Order: sequence, then C-alpha cells, then structure tokens
Amino acid sequence: MSRQRLNVLKTYKLYIGGKFPRTESGRTMTAVDATTGTHLAHYCHASRKDLRDAVVAARSAFPSWRNSTAYLKGQILYRAAEMLESRSESFLQEITSSTGKTKKEANLEVEAAVDRLIYYAGWTDKYSQVFSSVNPVSSSHFNFSTPDPTGVVGIFAPDTPSLLGLVTLTAQTILSGNAAVVLASETEPLSAISLAEVFATSDLPSGVVNILTGQRAELAPWLASHMDVNAILDGSGDDGIFKTLQSGAGDNLKRVHSHTLESTDDWFSEIATDPYRILDTVEFKTAWHPIGV
Repeated sequence: MSRQRLNVLKTYKLYIGGKFPRTESGRTMTAVDATTGTHLAHYCHASRKDLRDAVVAARSAFPSWRNSTAYLKGQILYRAAEMLESRSESFLQEITSSTGKTKKEANLEVEAAVDRLIYYAGWTDKYSQVFSSVNPVSSSHFNFSTPDPTGVVGIFAPDTPSLLGLVTLTAQTILSGNAAVVLASETEPLSAISLAEVFATSDLPSGVVNILTGQRAELAPWLASHMDVNAILDGSGDDGIFKTLQSGAGDNLKRVHSHTLESTDDWFSEIATDPYRILDTVEFKTAWHPIGV
C-alpha cells in the first residue's frame, strides 16, 4: 500500500527580540510563484503594535551590543556569513520561485550577500581607526573625535535585490553597535525571514536585529515619528515613503538618509559598500585631555 503525505509548508513569521512571533493583528499576506502564479506561502502583515515591540526589543539590546568588542561583532557577522552560505540552496529556491530570477542570478545574489557580511565583519575593528581624528587645538590639550553608534535605527530594505539589499543596509548599521528594526521587501519578502533564521543561529544577541514584513505605507509614519528611534535608512526607492519619513522625523529631529541606488546592479558594486555610508548611523564624540608636563 503506497503512502502519501503532504509537504510541510514553511510558516513565515516576524523576527522580534530573537523570537519568531506571529503578528498580533492576525493578518497575513500571500507570496506567489513569480512564474506560475501559484501559492507559495503566507507571511505576516506586521502592525503598529509589532513595530513598537520591535523598537522595544532593539532598545533593550542596544547597550550590551554597543559595549561589545569590535572583535566579537566581527566574529558574529562572519558567523552569519558562514550560516548563510551553508543554507545557500534553500535561499536559491526561495529567490528563484518568488522573484522569477534564474538560478544563476539567484546564486550571484546569495554569494554577494555572503561576501557582503564578510566585508562588513572586517570593518568592525577598522571604521573607528579610519574615521577617528586627533584635532589640533590652541591649548595644552589632546582633542580626540571618535565615532559612536547612534542607537536604534529603522531600515527600509529595497524590493530588489531583496536579500542583498537587506544584508547590506543591516550589516553596515549594526557593525558599529547600533540595533536595527528592518522592514523587508514588500514584494519579495521570503528570503528576509530566512535571513532572520541565519541571524538567530549566529550568536547575534536577541533584539539587535528585528525584521518585519508588511506594507511600507502603513508602517512608515509610525516608525518615522517613534520617539525611541534615532535614525532611519531608506533603501526603498519610493519617493513618497521618503517624504513621509522626513516629515515624521521632524518630531524628534532624527536623521533620515536615502540609501536608494539607481539600479539593481549598483547593489552588487562598490557603490553599495562605500564605507562613508557607515557614518550615517554614528555620532562623533569629542574628548579633551590635558597634556601633562
């Protein structure tokens, strides 16, 4: 007697505080096969409450992550690269089915995402050396300026390349000690939650990265006006969303930077890895020290 069984379809949830909760609203969105139009999966439609929970988790994680050594941060990002590469086949499947890209194109994106994590792992113990300065002053003091993480950063990932764009913006943000609340691609979100599973198994402390799926237009006003979010990076490429973020950020004068690139190919190039982009989520602190006689 032959035995039949149903495939166990993956349930795509949110990633908040190191856990994978369902949205409190109970709403879902549907991902379909880009080629056939058939159903692939449901994923969560995050609410304002989910966003607030993610910010609370990020704020709680920030002090410890900020004070972690550069060596530890680099090791964790490198471990994330290892985990992503070890699961590359599942990412290839998700990208090809949900975006319609060829296997070759998907493989290029996954490999670029792995390389991007390693690239930023290498910057954890170098960005402070590169961007710090000893400033000339006309008194008997040493004057030092050093970069310091700004706090909780909201990130809007691009729709495509959905995996590489999210990895780039997230890694460049957390390498300096920031915590992040990330809204994944609105049209190609499946690989984002799978990336959350990579972070969850990479020794990254709970709450340092929180990933939501949903609609930008719904969440952008609340993220922009949230008084416990210190900065926002917008890679969505949506002018309307960027204006909403700028308008809402005026309530607490948080910085808002556009990290949108002109073309998909730019995300694979050195344009996306400009180290000066790291400075968009850091603040410079200056210390004075008297010169001994």
